[in-house]
Amino acid sequence: MRPHVTCHMITSLDGGLHPSRWTASPDGDRAGWSATYEAMHKTFDADGWLVGRVTMAEMSKAGPHPPEGHFDVDRSLHIANPDAKSFAIAVDQHGKLHFNSGDFDGDHVIVLLGKDVSDLHLAELVADRVSYIVSDNQEMDLASLLEILGREFSIRRLLLEGGAGVNGSFFAAGLVDELSLLVAPAIDARKGSDRFIEYGNDGLAGKCELSLLSCDRLDDGLLHLKYAVMASA
Repeated sequence: MRPHVTCHMITSLDGGLHPSRWTASPDGDRAGWSATYEAMHKTFDADGWLVGRVTMAEMSKAGPHPPEGHFDVDRSLHIANPDAKSFAIAVDQHGKLHFNSGDFDGDHVIVLLGKDVSDLHLAELVADRVSYIVSDNQEMDLASLLEILGREFSIRRLLLEGGAGVNGSFFAAGLVDELSLLVAPAIDARKGSDRFIEYGNDGLAGKCELSLLSCDRLDDGLLHLKYAVMASA
């Protein structure tokens, strides 16, 4: 059974993804907005959080350090820490992420990889005590990968927290159950600015529908919107 997935994001009024580029507000500031986002993250009591390669690369600054000598690797699944209870998960189709350890702020790291990732990269992850799942198909089957996360790591609730590309892929695949969106009293407005969700040239029209569950006014001028996410009829 796949985990229940909540996409939890913070955005400007025009969908901007990076608070450092937003306008200021007398109602609150970026520090307060970020603190509220992180505090709310904890209230979901999720087993793990999931981001894309670019977002994880901003947090993990390690460079390539392939192991020397002979190595054997499992081309499908590696569980580095069977006792882990909380998880930091990254989608990294081409095996470009590197880590110094298998722990990120107390959460065990799992990487979801594409079929063509090299044995050498897998060996590096094993040496760093990072768990991984390799997709069976050329195109990453996100539904199957979620099923494995539920079965092998006992993940029941998962927070999807960007970036835009991975968010869009999960929405398009019908794998998001709920959207939790903090809207800040700010505007990005830059030409070509990143949004908190994107999907190809055609967007998500015809792929999903949102139904409002609640709208709450918080401190620092924030609005918290919650939506149920359903596949389009």
